[in-house]
Amino acid sequence: MDRAERAVIGFEELGRGDVALVGGKNASLGEMIANLGAKGIRVPPGFATTAGAFRGYLAANGLDDMIGDTLARLAEGRTSLQAAGRSIREAIIAGEFPDDTRTAILSAYCDLSARSGGGEVAVAVRSSATAEDLPDASFAGQQETFLNVRGEAALLEACRRCYASLFTDRAITYRRLKGFDHQRVALSIGVQLMVRSDIGGAGVMFSIDTESGFDKVALINAAWGLGESVVQGTVSPDEYQVFKPLLDDPALMPILERKCGSKEHKMIYAGAEGGATRTVPCSKAERAKFVLSDADILDLARQAVVIERHYGQAMDMEWAKDGETGLIYIVQARPETVQSRQGTALLSYQVTSHGPELLRGLSVGQAVVSGQVCLIESARDIDRFVDGAILVTPTTDPDWVPIMKRAAAIITDHGGRTSHAAIVSRELGLPAIVGAGNATEILHDLQEVTVSCAEGDEGIVYAGSASFEVEELHPETVPQTGTKIMLNLANPAAAYRWWRLPVDGVGLARMEFVISNAIKVHPLALTRFDQLKDEADREAIAALTRGYADKRDYFVERLAQGLSRIAAFCHPRPVIVRMSDFKTNEYAGLLGGRQFEPDEENPMIGFRGASRYYAPAYRDGFELECRAIRKLREEMGFSNVIVMIPFCRTLAEADRVLEVMAAAGLERGRAGLEVYVMCEIPSNVILATEFARRFDGFSIGSNDLTQLTLGVDRDSAELAGLFDERDPAVRWMIETVIAKAHAAGAKVGLCGQAPSNDPAFARLLVEAGIDSISVTPDSFLAVKTHVAAAEKELSTKG
Repeated sequence: MDRAERAVIGFEELGRGDVALVGGKNASLGEMIANLGAKGIRVPPGFATTAGAFRGYLAANGLDDMIGDTLARLAEGRTSLQAAGRSIREAIIAGEFPDDTRTAILSAYCDLSARSGGGEVAVAVRSSATAEDLPDASFAGQQETFLNVRGEAALLEACRRCYASLFTDRAITYRRLKGFDHQRVALSIGVQLMVRSDIGGAGVMFSIDTESGFDKVALINAAWGLGESVVQGTVSPDEYQVFKPLLDDPALMPILERKCGSKEHKMIYAGAEGGATRTVPCSKAERAKFVLSDADILDLARQAVVIERHYGQAMDMEWAKDGETGLIYIVQARPETVQSRQGTALLSYQVTSHGPELLRGLSVGQAVVSGQVCLIESARDIDRFVDGAILVTPTTDPDWVPIMKRAAAIITDHGGRTSHAAIVSRELGLPAIVGAGNATEILHDLQEVTVSCAEGDEGIVYAGSASFEVEELHPETVPQTGTKIMLNLANPAAAYRWWRLPVDGVGLARMEFVISNAIKVHPLALTRFDQLKDEADREAIAALTRGYADKRDYFVERLAQGLSRIAAFCHPRPVIVRMSDFKTNEYAGLLGGRQFEPDEENPMIGFRGASRYYAPAYRDGFELECRAIRKLREEMGFSNVIVMIPFCRTLAEADRVLEVMAAAGLERGRAGLEVYVMCEIPSNVILATEFARRFDGFSIGSNDLTQLTLGVDRDSAELAGLFDERDPAVRWMIETVIAKAHAAGAKVGLCGQAPSNDPAFARLLVEAGIDSISVTPDSFLAVKTHVAAAEKELSTKG
């Protein structure tokens, strides 16, 4: 008999070319069984009914005309979606299988039971629409799935209900939106041996980051019990991220993130008869525990890589862990149909017409946004923020980050280009105007305005909704430069956003963001927990570190994993991680920090940077930072990470810091470790030749170098006009350190915004022979363009 005429076909006979016959889901299961079993992919056995069997069922029960008439009335508006769907589903469920189809299904089930140990085995009964999981559409979740189906009568009833689910309200609506002809879409049923994940765990896995499209990570969600709770979104699952390129080395552990979900409940078997399921609460122990071990996580990620390579595209997979055997199975695999289809274009904005100008400030980002104002003057009122509004506030701090993520744009009265609002907005890719002066007086709730950051150094707020054009810029058209252009990053959660930019690495990864937001605890409050006096801090720290036998491991693991996401996004290009550079007042704000930090009149030039690392008052805290970097490089595999020491005042201080690092297992030169130093103090320039003997490179911190060269407080509004990175004295400092470093064989980069705002400054750096320039992501294109123009001009003159 021709395969198209058969009612049932075993998975082992199917391949990905059989989508029209059994739908994408079932064709994919057959493809994996036939081709990937030898490569370690475990797929439970089963069989599929064909599209022909579905059409035969409709014909045998006289349903074609009824369905056609009902859908026609729906299209003409003569019946509701709910009424149309309900009447079609009821008619399908009331039907009977043709004898040959019924016999084929039950025979295949009997054979599957015999192969699986005898008796009536429990199976999963899943739909697979013949247009499902095609590259331009995902029908995932549109039809029904029935789990723990046991016995012939229960199986046939589940099959009828699967057929009927082709006409759920959501499935009908989805096909209408996608332009699919309802009656040209058939349904195949997959009948698959159940994995005992009811006493294990299950979930979903993508071979790509679902938010950014970053293609070097595998994303895994996991919950206790059957996987439907994760698929349906009824539970908050664990989340794991794994860096795929390092999985080939079995000695490495490239798990970028482990996030423990609340896992409020789980779906389990209700009993042996008829095979129903039920949902029960998870125990406190289950909610607090990760579903997957590290070995399980890596096993799943490696399976994702094998499947992705076989199909040649990003994949969306469902998995289940058998609680009896401990084995992990892939129960579904289909193409990922959202992020992997996104283009690589970057956006450039231009305002073409606008209303009256309301105010100006410093621009952050280069986008244009129109929307309604939500004015919030105190962090106490952040609960009244409206999603998608333009946040207007005097200033921000880390407490505001949750609503900043939900804003369309941000406007602040106070702050400069290095303020919290500016830094976070850049990381989130949001346009912002900072230091506007009186935005909270001029603007009001529900006012329609346009925020334009596309018109140079100054951001402008216009009344009403402006007209603007958006131009797509493709990374492949970005000009090539001899000077390396790198990024400044702090927020690991935002790093993947920029993976399509053709960057040369990360010139400054700020450790402080991870400590403040992911760890939240002062390192000494962990190393000296027994000495901590504040009872509230002790309780908070105990809660955060629950599950860690040694509280120091909490700091090391969280810091290494946070930094790993920054190290991953541009791997194997270099990522320069600056060791912690909090000021004492900032350290004091961490949990348990006040007890360990002195009060200083001027923390900007106080107990900060390198001076802390060897001091008895902080050395054990610095050693935790070193352990995290060693874990990041040696255990996780990110050997592209370079360490950078900030605010190193003297040569003796440099020697002492390097000694402490070596004692902690971070010895310069061992395992290829490079160590850089920030050039932000005049002594770094004056003694550049000597510093170059101790470090592999310099990174010019233009903000502090300008401040300390000119004696100008960079945060002073009164002196803002004097703070200028282009001042001749600062230029001399930059040119001198580049010349001295190169003469000693060391590399030199610069971290700062000036090259993006001033083509002449970019030209100065290129003329001086700078090796790299590191900027915020929103400035990357401008700096790349300015540097390319400068290099071209210099080569023409040369």
